[in-house]
Amino acid sequence: MLSLTVRPLHPIFAAEILGADLSVPPGALLVDTVEQAMAGYAVTVIRDVKASDADHIRFARAFGPLELPPGLARFDGNEATRIAPELFDLSNLDETGEIIPYASERRRLARATERFHTDSSFHTLPTKWSLLLAHEIPPEGGDTHFIDTRAVYDALPSETRDRIETLSAVHDFWRGRELLGATGITDEMRATMPPVTHPLVRVMPDGRKSLYIGGHTAGIVGWPDGEALLFLEELYAFATQDKFIYVHKWRPGDLLIWDNRCTLHRATPLETDQYRRDVRRATVNEYGPEVSAAATP
Repeated sequence: MLSLTVRPLHPIFAAEILGADLSVPPGALLVDTVEQAMAGYAVTVIRDVKASDADHIRFARAFGPLELPPGLARFDGNEATRIAPELFDLSNLDETGEIIPYASERRRLARATERFHTDSSFHTLPTKWSLLLAHEIPPEGGDTHFIDTRAVYDALPSETRDRIETLSAVHDFWRGRELLGATGITDEMRATMPPVTHPLVRVMPDGRKSLYIGGHTAGIVGWPDGEALLFLEELYAFATQDKFIYVHKWRPGDLLIWDNRCTLHRATPLETDQYRRDVRRATVNEYGPEVSAAATP
């Protein structure tokens, strides 16, 4: 009989689940345990996972319809053939499994993930969770940092909470990268993911509120650009205080799940080309069809 253990990892949020087997279809106990852990902790790692891409996808679909990758590889002539097409490849490997040099142009855009962000806030579908599985992990480097933005919202001064209650932010994938120094972004690239707006305060299913900001936020509806960016940066600085951060040190077989509605995360750079890092992400939405993020209206 399946025996599961849930243990907290941080004073504010984050937990680990021990004893899960993802090589078989997830049963009600596992699904319920994960749902409850995510509702309370927002970030959950399932340890010692041995799962194929198909297992990974099957498990993710137990929690919502998949958000499919937008196929950005087509812009540099690459095809995502190394892993299942339903998964996002966040590795430092090319389609043949060779290490992509850290200094290469191809990895330059990915460095935007080193700023705290929430996945897929730049499209209209309401992304729910990301589920990132570690197939191969370097012996050092590549930690992932997380912030519970429910705790951040709760800690904001009351006058700030009142100020942001009815505001909406502009989320723009390409503009967010430009603000970090990216160049060479074409009109074709922009057309795949045009800007969208979301409330600065997001309400979770249990009624808790979270601050919905991050690296993709590039403006506030109705505000001048300069004023909006300054205020967003003030919120970002408040949210990224050390007391709010959980540092995840990866182990092979970790399946790390985070709730994009109420967390921020950032990658830390793996600056060496000595080690392989093979991590693959499934992303689920709250509802809707399984379509590419780039195909959303």
